[in-house]
Amino acid sequence: MSKVFDAAEVANHSSPESCWVILYGKVYDVTDFLPDHPGGSKVILKLAGKDATEEYDPIHPPGTLEENLKSEALLGTVDPDTLPKDSAEPSSTEPSEGPPPVDSLLNMDDIEQVATKNISRKAWAYYYSASDDKISKNFNTEVYRSIIPRPRVFVDCTRCDLDTTVLGHKLGLPIFVSPAAMARLAHPAGEAGIAEACRSFGGAQVISHNASMTPEQIVKDAASGQVFGWQLYVQIDRKKSEAMLARINKLDPIKFIVLTLDAPVPGKREDDERSNYVPLSPSSGADGTSNAEDAPGGVGRQLFAGTDPSLTWKETLPWLAKHTDLPIVLKGLQTHEDAYIASHYAPQVKGIILSNHGGRALDTAPPAVHTLLEIRKYCPEVFDKLEIWVDGGIRRGTDIVKALCLGAKAVGIGRPALWGLGAGGVDGVKRTLQILADESKTCMRLLGVENVGGLGLQNINTRRVEQQIYDGPSGLEPIRSAFRAKL
Repeated sequence: MSKVFDAAEVANHSSPESCWVILYGKVYDVTDFLPDHPGGSKVILKLAGKDATEEYDPIHPPGTLEENLKSEALLGTVDPDTLPKDSAEPSSTEPSEGPPPVDSLLNMDDIEQVATKNISRKAWAYYYSASDDKISKNFNTEVYRSIIPRPRVFVDCTRCDLDTTVLGHKLGLPIFVSPAAMARLAHPAGEAGIAEACRSFGGAQVISHNASMTPEQIVKDAASGQVFGWQLYVQIDRKKSEAMLARINKLDPIKFIVLTLDAPVPGKREDDERSNYVPLSPSSGADGTSNAEDAPGGVGRQLFAGTDPSLTWKETLPWLAKHTDLPIVLKGLQTHEDAYIASHYAPQVKGIILSNHGGRALDTAPPAVHTLLEIRKYCPEVFDKLEIWVDGGIRRGTDIVKALCLGAKAVGIGRPALWGLGAGGVDGVKRTLQILADESKTCMRLLGVENVGGLGLQNINTRRVEQQIYDGPSGLEPIRSAFRAKL
Protein backbone atom coordinates (compact mmCIF):
# COMPACT_ATOMS: atom_id res chain seq x y z
CA MET A 1 0.00 0.00 0.00
CA SER A 2 1.49 3.35 -1.05
CA LYS A 3 2.34 5.97 1.53
CA VAL A 4 -0.01 8.94 1.93
CA PHE A 5 1.62 12.34 2.51
CA ASP A 6 0.27 15.57 3.94
CA ALA A 7 0.65 18.50 1.57
CA ALA A 8 2.63 20.29 4.28
CA GLU A 9 5.24 17.52 4.26
CA VAL A 10 5.57 17.75 0.49
CA ALA A 11 6.01 21.53 0.80
CA ASN A 12 9.16 20.97 2.86
CA HIS A 13 10.86 19.53 -0.21
CA SER A 14 11.18 22.62 -2.38
CA SER A 15 14.89 23.01 -3.02
CA PRO A 16 17.38 21.74 -5.62
CA GLU A 17 18.67 19.34 -2.95
CA SER A 18 15.24 17.80 -2.36
CA CYS A 19 12.56 18.55 -4.91
CA TRP A 20 9.12 16.91 -4.70
CA VAL A 21 6.05 17.73 -6.77
CA ILE A 22 2.43 16.57 -6.77
CA LEU A 23 0.98 15.41 -10.09
CA TYR A 24 -2.49 13.93 -10.48
CA GLY A 25 -2.66 13.28 -6.74
CA LYS A 26 0.65 11.43 -6.65
CA VAL A 27 3.89 12.57 -5.01
CA TYR A 28 7.11 12.39 -7.03
CA ASP A 29 10.71 13.01 -6.02
CA VAL A 30 12.19 14.71 -9.09
CA THR A 31 15.48 15.80 -7.53
CA ASP A 32 17.60 13.55 -9.73
CA PHE A 33 15.66 14.62 -12.83
CA LEU A 34 16.32 18.35 -12.39
CA PRO A 35 19.55 18.48 -14.46
CA ASP A 36 17.96 16.35 -17.21
CA HIS A 37 14.72 18.27 -17.65
CA PRO A 38 14.63 19.50 -21.27
CA GLY A 39 13.27 22.89 -20.18
CA GLY A 40 15.87 23.39 -17.46
CA SER A 41 15.52 22.94 -13.70
CA LYS A 42 14.09 26.41 -13.01
CA VAL A 43 10.67 25.58 -14.43
CA ILE A 44 10.38 22.62 -12.04
CA LEU A 45 11.79 24.42 -9.02
CA LYS A 46 9.17 27.15 -9.21
CA LEU A 47 6.58 24.40 -8.56
CA ALA A 48 8.64 22.44 -6.04
CA GLY A 49 6.67 21.30 -3.02
CA LYS A 50 3.36 22.13 -4.71
CA ASP A 51 0.62 20.56 -6.77
CA ALA A 52 1.97 21.09 -10.30
CA THR A 53 -0.84 19.32 -12.14
CA GLU A 54 -2.50 22.43 -13.53
CA GLU A 55 0.80 23.69 -14.99
CA TYR A 56 1.99 20.28 -16.15
CA ASP A 57 -1.07 18.73 -17.75
CA PRO A 58 -1.78 21.03 -20.74
CA ILE A 59 1.77 20.81 -22.10
CA HIS A 60 2.75 17.17 -21.56
CA PRO A 61 1.31 14.25 -23.52
CA PRO A 62 0.31 11.09 -21.60
CA GLY A 63 3.25 8.82 -20.88
CA THR A 64 5.77 11.62 -20.31
CA LEU A 65 6.17 10.80 -16.60
CA GLU A 66 6.71 7.11 -17.22
CA GLU A 67 9.18 7.84 -20.01
CA ASN A 68 11.37 10.21 -18.01
CA LEU A 69 11.17 9.19 -14.34
CA LYS A 70 12.43 6.06 -12.65
CA SER A 71 9.78 3.97 -10.91
CA GLU A 72 11.26 4.75 -7.50
CA ALA A 73 10.57 8.47 -8.08
CA LEU A 74 6.92 7.77 -7.24
CA LEU A 75 6.80 8.12 -3.47
CA GLY A 76 3.08 7.76 -2.82
CA THR A 77 -0.08 9.85 -2.88
CA VAL A 78 -1.15 13.09 -1.26
CA ASP A 79 -4.03 13.41 1.16
CA PRO A 80 -6.44 15.59 -0.84
CA ASP A 81 -7.92 17.06 2.33
CA THR A 82 -4.56 18.67 3.14
CA LEU A 83 -4.16 20.45 -0.20
CA PRO A 84 -4.74 24.22 -0.20
CA LYS A 85 -8.31 25.06 -1.03
CA ASP A 86 -9.11 27.48 -3.83
CA SER A 87 -10.36 30.71 -2.37
CA ALA A 88 -14.06 31.01 -3.11
CA GLU A 89 -14.88 33.96 -5.29
CA PRO A 90 -17.74 36.17 -4.17
CA SER A 91 -20.96 35.26 -5.88
CA SER A 92 -22.32 37.79 -8.30
CA THR A 93 -25.97 38.69 -8.51
CA GLU A 94 -25.57 39.32 -12.25
CA PRO A 95 -25.14 36.36 -14.60
CA SER A 96 -21.66 36.28 -16.14
CA GLU A 97 -21.52 37.05 -19.82
CA GLY A 98 -20.03 34.12 -21.70
CA PRO A 99 -18.17 34.24 -25.01
CA PRO A 100 -20.22 35.08 -28.10
CA PRO A 101 -21.47 32.24 -30.34
CA VAL A 102 -18.75 31.24 -32.78
CA ASP A 103 -21.16 31.78 -35.69
CA SER A 104 -21.21 35.47 -34.83
CA LEU A 105 -17.44 35.77 -35.38
CA LEU A 106 -16.76 37.12 -38.85
CA ASN A 107 -13.00 37.10 -39.31
CA MET A 108 -9.67 36.07 -37.81
CA ASP A 109 -9.46 39.27 -35.75
CA ASP A 110 -12.82 38.51 -34.10
CA ILE A 111 -11.70 34.99 -33.29
CA GLU A 112 -8.36 36.11 -31.86
CA GLN A 113 -10.04 38.72 -29.66
CA VAL A 114 -12.43 36.17 -28.15
CA ALA A 115 -9.67 33.62 -27.65
CA THR A 116 -7.49 36.21 -25.92
CA LYS A 117 -10.23 36.74 -23.33
CA ASN A 118 -10.82 33.01 -22.86
CA ILE A 119 -7.34 31.59 -22.46
CA SER A 120 -4.70 32.07 -19.78
CA ARG A 121 -2.09 34.80 -19.94
CA LYS A 122 0.56 32.10 -20.32
CA ALA A 123 -1.20 30.57 -23.33
CA TRP A 124 -1.79 33.97 -24.95
CA ALA A 125 1.86 34.95 -24.54
CA TYR A 126 3.10 31.71 -26.08
CA TYR A 127 0.74 31.86 -29.07
CA TYR A 128 0.97 35.61 -29.73
CA SER A 129 4.69 36.07 -29.20
CA ALA A 130 7.24 36.49 -31.97
CA SER A 131 10.89 37.43 -32.08
CA ASP A 132 12.27 40.81 -31.06
CA ASP A 133 10.08 43.61 -32.44
CA LYS A 134 7.64 41.27 -34.25
CA ILE A 135 8.50 42.91 -37.58
CA SER A 136 8.51 39.64 -39.52
CA LYS A 137 5.31 38.49 -37.83
CA ASN A 138 3.49 41.66 -38.89
CA PHE A 139 5.07 41.85 -42.34
CA ASN A 140 3.95 38.27 -43.04
CA THR A 141 0.41 39.65 -43.12
CA GLU A 142 1.08 43.11 -44.54
CA VAL A 143 2.84 41.81 -47.64
CA TYR A 144 -0.37 40.23 -48.92
CA ARG A 145 -2.01 43.67 -48.88
CA SER A 146 0.51 44.82 -51.48
CA ILE A 147 -0.59 42.15 -53.98
CA ILE A 148 -3.46 43.45 -56.07
CA PRO A 149 -6.07 41.03 -57.48
CA ARG A 150 -7.18 41.37 -61.11
CA PRO A 151 -10.91 40.59 -61.27
CA ARG A 152 -12.42 39.47 -64.57
CA VAL A 153 -16.03 40.09 -65.63
CA PHE A 154 -18.58 38.35 -67.86
CA VAL A 155 -17.36 35.02 -66.49
CA ASP A 156 -19.80 32.41 -65.18
CA CYS A 157 -18.90 32.22 -61.49
CA THR A 158 -21.73 29.95 -60.38
CA ARG A 159 -19.39 27.15 -59.37
CA CYS A 160 -16.23 27.29 -57.31
CA ASP A 161 -14.22 24.27 -56.24
CA LEU A 162 -11.48 24.37 -53.57
CA ASP A 163 -10.48 20.71 -53.99
CA THR A 164 -6.78 20.07 -54.54
CA THR A 165 -4.08 17.47 -53.88
CA VAL A 166 -0.88 17.49 -51.85
CA LEU A 167 1.72 14.78 -52.36
CA GLY A 168 -0.90 12.81 -54.26
CA HIS A 169 -3.52 12.97 -51.48
CA LYS A 170 -6.88 14.64 -52.02
CA LEU A 171 -7.88 17.63 -49.89
CA GLY A 172 -11.20 19.44 -49.71
CA LEU A 173 -9.47 22.81 -49.53
CA PRO A 174 -5.90 24.06 -50.11
CA ILE A 175 -5.33 24.75 -46.41
CA PHE A 176 -3.21 22.85 -43.92
CA VAL A 177 -2.81 23.52 -40.22
CA SER A 178 0.85 24.25 -39.62
CA PRO A 179 2.59 22.56 -36.71
CA ALA A 180 1.28 24.53 -33.72
CA ALA A 181 2.48 23.35 -30.32
CA MET A 182 0.71 23.15 -26.98
CA ALA A 183 -2.87 23.25 -28.27
CA ARG A 184 -4.31 22.11 -24.92
CA LEU A 185 -3.22 25.43 -23.46
CA ALA A 186 -6.11 26.85 -25.50
CA HIS A 187 -8.71 24.12 -24.94
CA PRO A 188 -8.84 20.56 -23.56
CA ALA A 189 -9.73 19.25 -27.03
CA GLY A 190 -6.18 20.12 -28.06
CA GLU A 191 -4.66 18.81 -31.27
CA ALA A 192 -7.35 16.11 -31.52
CA GLY A 193 -9.90 18.92 -31.69
CA ILE A 194 -8.01 20.52 -34.56
CA ALA A 195 -7.98 17.11 -36.28
CA GLU A 196 -11.75 16.86 -35.89
CA ALA A 197 -12.24 20.26 -37.49
CA CYS A 198 -9.90 19.39 -40.36
CA ARG A 199 -11.85 16.18 -40.90
CA SER A 200 -15.02 18.21 -41.47
CA PHE A 201 -13.43 20.27 -44.25
CA GLY A 202 -10.94 17.87 -45.79
CA GLY A 203 -7.99 19.95 -44.62
CA ALA A 204 -4.55 18.58 -43.77
CA GLN A 205 -2.88 18.88 -40.37
CA VAL A 206 0.82 18.85 -39.55
CA ILE A 207 1.14 17.59 -35.99
CA SER A 208 3.63 19.54 -33.92
CA HIS A 209 6.70 17.79 -32.55
CA ASN A 210 5.75 19.53 -29.29
CA ALA A 211 2.07 18.62 -29.36
CA SER A 212 0.31 18.39 -26.00
CA MET A 213 -1.20 15.03 -27.03
CA THR A 214 0.40 11.88 -28.42
CA PRO A 215 0.28 11.33 -32.19
CA GLU A 216 -1.74 8.19 -31.53
CA GLN A 217 -4.40 10.21 -29.70
CA ILE A 218 -4.51 12.87 -32.41
CA VAL A 219 -5.07 10.49 -35.34
CA LYS A 220 -7.24 8.01 -33.44
CA ASP A 221 -10.51 9.15 -35.05
CA ALA A 222 -9.08 10.04 -38.46
CA ALA A 223 -11.45 9.63 -41.37
CA SER A 224 -10.54 7.46 -44.32
CA GLY A 225 -8.22 9.52 -46.49
CA GLN A 226 -7.64 12.22 -43.88
CA VAL A 227 -4.14 13.63 -44.30
CA PHE A 228 -1.66 14.25 -41.49
CA GLY A 229 2.02 15.11 -41.42
CA TRP A 230 4.40 14.86 -38.49
CA GLN A 231 6.80 17.69 -37.64
CA LEU A 232 10.28 16.57 -36.71
CA TYR A 233 12.75 18.58 -34.67
CA VAL A 234 15.85 16.39 -34.74
CA GLN A 235 17.15 15.90 -31.22
CA ILE A 236 20.76 15.97 -30.08
CA ASP A 237 20.02 12.52 -28.66
CA ARG A 238 19.27 10.92 -32.03
CA LYS A 239 17.88 7.79 -30.40
CA LYS A 240 14.89 9.84 -29.21
CA SER A 241 14.19 11.01 -32.76
CA GLU A 242 14.64 7.50 -34.13
CA ALA A 243 12.23 6.07 -31.56
CA MET A 244 9.62 8.69 -32.46
CA LEU A 245 10.04 8.02 -36.18
CA ALA A 246 9.48 4.32 -35.51
CA ARG A 247 6.15 5.23 -33.83
CA ILE A 248 5.15 7.55 -36.67
CA ASN A 249 5.90 4.91 -39.30
CA LYS A 250 3.19 2.72 -37.76
CA LEU A 251 0.46 5.37 -38.02
CA ASP A 252 -1.18 5.11 -41.43
CA PRO A 253 -2.95 8.53 -41.34
CA ILE A 254 0.47 10.23 -41.14
CA LYS A 255 1.52 10.55 -44.78
CA PHE A 256 4.72 12.62 -44.61
CA ILE A 257 7.42 14.01 -42.34
CA VAL A 258 7.95 17.77 -42.03
CA LEU A 259 11.59 18.40 -41.13
CA THR A 260 11.70 21.86 -39.55
CA LEU A 261 14.81 23.87 -40.38
CA ASP A 262 13.95 27.53 -39.76
CA ALA A 263 14.56 27.50 -36.02
CA PRO A 264 17.75 25.60 -35.17
CA VAL A 265 17.94 27.85 -32.12
CA PRO A 266 15.06 29.68 -30.43
CA GLY A 267 14.32 33.30 -31.19
CA LYS A 268 13.92 35.90 -28.47
CA ARG A 269 10.15 35.93 -27.91
CA GLU A 270 9.74 38.69 -25.39
CA ASP A 271 5.99 38.36 -24.70
CA ASP A 272 6.49 34.69 -23.90
CA GLU A 273 9.56 35.28 -21.77
CA ARG A 274 7.97 38.17 -19.88
CA SER A 275 4.82 36.19 -19.10
CA ASN A 276 6.73 33.19 -17.79
CA TYR A 277 9.57 35.02 -16.04
CA VAL A 278 10.58 33.65 -12.66
CA PRO A 279 13.50 35.21 -10.73
CA LEU A 280 16.46 32.88 -10.48
CA SER A 281 16.98 31.30 -7.10
CA PRO A 282 20.21 32.25 -5.30
CA SER A 283 20.87 28.52 -4.97
CA SER A 284 20.45 27.70 -8.67
CA GLY A 285 23.99 26.40 -8.76
CA ALA A 286 26.43 25.06 -6.23
CA ASP A 287 28.30 28.34 -6.25
CA GLY A 288 25.19 30.49 -6.24
CA THR A 289 25.31 31.05 -10.03
CA SER A 290 22.83 29.83 -12.60
CA ASN A 291 23.31 27.58 -15.58
CA ALA A 292 22.75 28.98 -19.07
CA GLU A 293 19.87 26.55 -19.55
CA ASP A 294 18.17 28.09 -16.52
CA ALA A 295 18.26 31.63 -17.89
CA PRO A 296 14.86 33.32 -17.95
CA GLY A 297 12.77 32.07 -20.83
CA GLY A 298 9.26 31.28 -21.89
CA VAL A 299 7.46 28.17 -23.01
CA GLY A 300 9.01 28.43 -26.46
CA ARG A 301 12.58 28.40 -25.17
CA GLN A 302 11.82 25.43 -22.94
CA LEU A 303 10.42 23.46 -25.88
CA PHE A 304 13.60 23.98 -27.88
CA ALA A 305 15.78 22.30 -25.27
CA GLY A 306 17.47 19.25 -26.78
CA THR A 307 17.03 20.36 -30.41
CA ASP A 308 20.06 19.61 -32.59
CA PRO A 309 21.47 22.81 -34.18
CA SER A 310 24.03 20.94 -36.31
CA LEU A 311 21.83 19.62 -39.15
CA THR A 312 23.30 19.63 -42.67
CA TRP A 313 22.22 18.66 -46.18
CA LYS A 314 25.02 16.11 -46.33
CA GLU A 315 24.33 14.27 -43.08
CA THR A 316 20.73 14.75 -42.01
CA LEU A 317 18.75 13.58 -45.05
CA PRO A 318 20.74 10.30 -45.42
CA TRP A 319 20.23 9.67 -41.70
CA LEU A 320 16.51 10.31 -42.08
CA ALA A 321 16.29 7.91 -45.04
CA LYS A 322 17.50 5.10 -42.77
CA HIS A 323 14.58 5.58 -40.38
CA THR A 324 11.54 6.34 -42.55
CA ASP A 325 10.30 5.76 -46.07
CA LEU A 326 7.72 8.54 -45.72
CA PRO A 327 8.08 11.53 -48.07
CA ILE A 328 9.99 14.46 -46.61
CA VAL A 329 8.80 18.06 -46.67
CA LEU A 330 11.42 20.61 -45.62
CA LYS A 331 9.96 23.48 -43.60
CA GLY A 332 11.46 26.92 -43.20
CA LEU A 333 13.21 27.69 -46.48
CA GLN A 334 13.67 31.43 -46.99
CA THR A 335 15.92 31.81 -50.04
CA HIS A 336 15.84 30.61 -53.64
CA GLU A 337 19.27 28.99 -53.19
CA ASP A 338 17.98 26.61 -50.52
CA ALA A 339 14.87 25.84 -52.57
CA TYR A 340 17.12 25.00 -55.53
CA ILE A 341 19.30 22.72 -53.40
CA ALA A 342 16.21 20.99 -51.99
CA SER A 343 15.01 20.20 -55.52
CA HIS A 344 18.14 18.08 -56.02
CA TYR A 345 17.16 15.84 -53.11
CA ALA A 346 14.02 14.60 -54.84
CA PRO A 347 12.49 12.03 -54.73
CA GLN A 348 13.22 11.73 -50.99
CA VAL A 349 12.23 15.38 -50.58
CA LYS A 350 8.78 15.83 -52.10
CA GLY A 351 8.03 19.35 -50.99
CA ILE A 352 9.17 22.49 -49.21
CA ILE A 353 7.36 24.94 -46.95
CA LEU A 354 8.45 28.54 -47.33
CA SER A 355 8.22 29.93 -43.82
CA ASN A 356 9.97 32.18 -41.31
CA HIS A 357 8.48 30.27 -38.38
CA GLY A 358 5.65 32.75 -37.98
CA GLY A 359 8.18 35.48 -37.26
CA ARG A 360 9.31 33.52 -34.19
CA ALA A 361 12.93 32.86 -35.23
CA LEU A 362 14.89 35.62 -37.00
CA ASP A 363 13.10 38.95 -36.88
CA THR A 364 13.08 40.96 -40.15
CA ALA A 365 13.47 37.68 -42.10
CA PRO A 366 11.54 37.63 -45.40
CA PRO A 367 7.94 36.49 -45.67
CA ALA A 368 7.06 33.43 -47.75
CA VAL A 369 5.72 35.65 -50.55
CA HIS A 370 9.20 37.12 -51.07
CA THR A 371 10.75 33.67 -51.33
CA LEU A 372 8.05 32.52 -53.76
CA LEU A 373 8.84 35.46 -56.04
CA GLU A 374 12.58 34.88 -55.60
CA ILE A 375 12.22 31.28 -56.78
CA ARG A 376 10.19 32.44 -59.77
CA LYS A 377 12.92 34.95 -60.64
CA TYR A 378 16.04 32.81 -60.23
CA CYS A 379 15.08 29.13 -60.48
CA PRO A 380 11.48 28.61 -61.66
CA GLU A 381 12.28 25.00 -62.52
CA VAL A 382 11.94 24.21 -58.80
CA PHE A 383 8.15 24.44 -59.21
CA ASP A 384 8.31 21.42 -61.55
CA LYS A 385 10.41 19.31 -59.19
CA LEU A 386 8.83 19.94 -55.78
CA GLU A 387 5.55 20.98 -54.26
CA ILE A 388 5.90 24.42 -52.70
CA TRP A 389 3.73 25.26 -49.70
CA VAL A 390 3.72 28.46 -47.66
CA ASP A 391 2.67 29.63 -44.22
CA GLY A 392 2.81 32.74 -42.08
CA GLY A 393 0.53 35.76 -41.77
CA ILE A 394 -2.63 34.30 -43.31
CA ARG A 395 -5.65 36.26 -42.09
CA ARG A 396 -8.01 36.28 -45.07
CA GLY A 397 -9.16 34.04 -47.87
CA THR A 398 -7.70 36.58 -50.29
CA ASP A 399 -4.28 35.87 -48.75
CA ILE A 400 -4.72 32.18 -49.52
CA VAL A 401 -5.78 32.82 -53.11
CA LYS A 402 -2.87 35.21 -53.72
CA ALA A 403 -0.39 32.60 -52.48
CA LEU A 404 -1.95 30.00 -54.77
CA CYS A 405 -1.68 32.42 -57.71
CA LEU A 406 2.05 32.70 -57.01
CA GLY A 407 2.44 28.95 -57.31
CA ALA A 408 1.94 27.67 -53.78
CA LYS A 409 0.33 24.23 -53.72
CA ALA A 410 -1.09 24.63 -50.21
CA VAL A 411 -1.28 27.38 -47.59
CA GLY A 412 -0.73 26.88 -43.86
CA ILE A 413 -2.35 28.49 -40.85
CA GLY A 414 -0.84 28.19 -37.38
CA ARG A 415 -2.03 30.81 -34.93
CA PRO A 416 -5.54 31.04 -36.47
CA ALA A 417 -6.18 27.38 -35.61
CA LEU A 418 -5.03 27.92 -32.03
CA TRP A 419 -7.10 31.09 -31.68
CA GLY A 420 -10.10 29.17 -33.04
CA LEU A 421 -9.55 26.49 -30.43
CA GLY A 422 -9.32 29.11 -27.70
CA ALA A 423 -12.43 30.91 -28.92
CA GLY A 424 -14.72 27.89 -29.10
CA GLY A 425 -12.97 24.53 -28.99
CA VAL A 426 -13.60 22.31 -32.01
CA ASP A 427 -16.42 24.58 -33.21
CA GLY A 428 -14.05 27.53 -33.07
CA VAL A 429 -11.54 25.78 -35.35
CA LYS A 430 -14.36 24.80 -37.70
CA ARG A 431 -15.48 28.43 -37.78
CA THR A 432 -11.91 29.47 -38.62
CA LEU A 433 -11.77 27.07 -41.56
CA GLN A 434 -15.27 28.00 -42.69
CA ILE A 435 -14.46 31.71 -42.81
CA LEU A 436 -11.24 31.16 -44.76
CA ALA A 437 -12.93 28.74 -47.17
CA ASP A 438 -15.86 31.09 -47.81
CA GLU A 439 -13.57 34.09 -48.33
CA SER A 440 -11.36 32.07 -50.69
CA LYS A 441 -14.37 31.07 -52.78
CA THR A 442 -15.63 34.64 -52.95
CA CYS A 443 -12.22 35.84 -54.09
CA MET A 444 -11.94 33.14 -56.77
CA ARG A 445 -15.42 33.85 -58.08
CA LEU A 446 -14.68 37.55 -58.40
CA LEU A 447 -11.45 36.71 -60.21
CA GLY A 448 -13.48 34.55 -62.59
CA VAL A 449 -11.68 31.33 -61.64
CA GLU A 450 -13.65 28.14 -61.05
CA ASN A 451 -11.03 25.89 -59.43
CA VAL A 452 -7.68 26.07 -57.69
CA GLY A 453 -5.83 24.75 -60.72
CA GLY A 454 -6.99 27.77 -62.73
CA LEU A 455 -5.26 30.30 -60.51
CA GLY A 456 -2.03 31.86 -61.77
CA LEU A 457 0.09 34.97 -62.16
CA GLN A 458 -2.47 36.38 -64.57
CA ASN A 459 -4.86 36.87 -61.63
CA ILE A 460 -2.65 39.20 -59.55
CA ASN A 461 -0.40 42.25 -59.80
CA THR A 462 2.77 41.82 -57.72
CA ARG A 463 4.70 44.86 -58.95
CA ARG A 464 4.75 46.62 -55.57
CA VAL A 465 6.15 43.54 -53.86
CA GLU A 466 8.71 42.81 -56.55
CA GLN A 467 10.53 46.03 -55.65
CA GLN A 468 11.46 44.41 -52.33
CA ILE A 469 12.69 41.10 -53.72
CA TYR A 470 16.37 40.13 -53.50
CA ASP A 471 18.20 41.44 -56.57
CA GLY A 472 21.77 40.19 -56.08
CA PRO A 473 23.73 37.40 -57.75
CA SER A 474 21.80 34.15 -58.13
CA GLY A 475 24.51 32.14 -56.39
CA LEU A 476 23.35 29.05 -58.25
CA GLU A 477 26.39 28.28 -60.42
CA PRO A 478 28.56 26.98 -57.55
CA ILE A 479 25.62 24.82 -56.45
CA ARG A 480 25.17 23.46 -59.99
CA SER A 481 28.86 22.72 -60.22
CA ALA A 482 28.81 20.86 -56.92
CA PHE A 483 25.94 18.64 -58.03
CA ARG A 484 27.54 18.03 -61.43
CA ALA A 485 30.69 16.87 -59.63
CA LYS A 486 28.63 14.37 -57.65
CA LEU A 487 27.16 12.98 -60.87
